[in-house]
Amino acid sequence: MSERVRTRERFKLSMSVFMFLMRGDQILLILRSNTGWLDNHFSVPGGVKEPNETLSQAVIREAEEEVGLIVKPEDLFLAHIMHNFTTGAEWLGAFFIARDWSGVETLMEPHKHSELRWASITDLPENVSPYVLQAIEAAMQKMSYSEFGWGIPADADEQEYDYKHVKKVRK
Repeated sequence: MSERVRTRERFKLSMSVFMFLMRGDQILLILRSNTGWLDNHFSVPGGVKEPNETLSQAVIREAEEEVGLIVKPEDLFLAHIMHNFTTGAEWLGAFFIARDWSGVETLMEPHKHSELRWASITDLPENVSPYVLQAIEAAMQKMSYSEFGWGIPADADEQEYDYKHVKKVRK
């Protein structure tokens, strides 16, 4: 039996996970601060998937680390996948919904977040992170896939750019 030889390097893509913690029509938001990226914008619990970690393990870890809530894997629903191009790099974002958890929402990382807020998905604050806003809207419309940031000019300040032109893609 011959051993298969890999003749080319495979493209590697960074992966981030996000948790939509839903209570009725309300979603739990966290206000970013002191991070250097989209500070003073609301986001949802999330972060980068670590090596040797499944997506569900990653998003469950992030919810506990950022807002102190324990979510069981069986209470997760994959709502949306987004292919992003931000800060000169492309990455994938997996957005999960959970409607059941244990614990009380608590600001666990005050050095990164300055506020927790429940907001209606039909009346979100104006300063929601653009790609998180797109993912919320897409997930609520049952769009499984979208792309974000691919048409931004190279000289644009991504944190001040008007993202409203970004095309959503349904797959």
